[in-house]
Amino acid sequence: MSAKSVETVYDRDRLRRARIAVAAVFCVHGAVTGSFATRIPWIQDHAGVSAGQLGLALAFPAIGASVAMPLAGTVSHRFGARTALRGLLALWTLALTLPALAPNLITLCLVLFVFGATAGMSDVAMNALGVEVENRLDKSIMSGLHGMWSTGALIGSAAGTLAAHVGADARLHHVIAAGVLTLLGLIACQGVLDLRSAPDEDPPPRFALPPKSALLIGAIGFCAVFAEGASMDWSAVYLRDVLDTSPGLAAASTTAFALTMAVARLAGDKVIDRFGAVRTVRTGGVLAAAGGLLVVVAPHPALAMGGFGLLGLGVAVVVPLAFAAAGRSGPNPSQAIAGVATITYTSGLIAPSAIGAVADATSLVVSFGLVTALACGLMAGAGVLRTGDRRGSEAGAATVAPEA
Repeated sequence: MSAKSVETVYDRDRLRRARIAVAAVFCVHGAVTGSFATRIPWIQDHAGVSAGQLGLALAFPAIGASVAMPLAGTVSHRFGARTALRGLLALWTLALTLPALAPNLITLCLVLFVFGATAGMSDVAMNALGVEVENRLDKSIMSGLHGMWSTGALIGSAAGTLAAHVGADARLHHVIAAGVLTLLGLIACQGVLDLRSAPDEDPPPRFALPPKSALLIGAIGFCAVFAEGASMDWSAVYLRDVLDTSPGLAAASTTAFALTMAVARLAGDKVIDRFGAVRTVRTGGVLAAAGGLLVVVAPHPALAMGGFGLLGLGVAVVVPLAFAAAGRSGPNPSQAIAGVATITYTSGLIAPSAIGAVADATSLVVSFGLVTALACGLMAGAGVLRTGDRRGSEAGAATVAPEA
């Protein structure tokens, strides 16, 4: 075997290890979200807030993420991708301990702002590394990585369901979970690519206005993220308040949603390659709308949980496809992707508080009628993702300098 062949094999082995490592990072990141989401009813009771106040508080993670995400590029530029990810991921896992400590609405909003800021910065860092591995492997892996995130959310929500079922104090539960996830995250970060910017490279821009080409694509992402955020944050509260279920069963609805999201994302690349982006999203819209309708009319918790599962299945791959389409929608792919990201994060900002506001004015049932209507938008707008024969990945969503 020639020296060049040996080097090629070494590079592929190193990239495979880096792929496994970044997948583990995605899993840890998702586990924090799942651990938090299943204990939202406990946190609501502990802080003594109404549904509308909870909706307001749940807007603050997205606000924190939107404010802090631009800093992730600066941190990676200064310290290198591996060191930046290690620190930012540790901040995110440790931030899990904060929400359950909040005794009132004001402190809950403040800690959720910090919670979202650490989530957003670590999210940017890990996605940038995932895109770099995808580009070097020259095959789609981003849907699978997001599937690992959903798998982590499933694991975290399953543990949270068990904790809620036995009546465990969420403060103790989250301290233990944060310690375990911080350790696992630090171990996983050891294997990611150690990317560093060139000494004379300028820091990345902090903000990019969405170009016109990205607006329709971003609207599709908006519908999907709204349904995802509403289901993830409100499913447990919905089952408890509307269908009068136990805390353990209510928390299990979040697990059902995370399970279908994980399965769909892990299988996403193969499905998209076979059926195409437009048909995949259109079918997903049908499933999501059917799921939302089932939640609205369900007289029994099992049917509502099935509805949340269909919602997760329907919206799972939409955001990766939106980023991929944005990257091919105009002469400046980076700006288009940044624009779509801005729109989708705005949806994440609006969804929790909008659900709470509508619930306060009417009911949670009406709130999920709104989710169902937006899911129908996926069917109507799927055609904007018709961007040629290209895998539904997030390739190009971030630019990272070559490894030092």
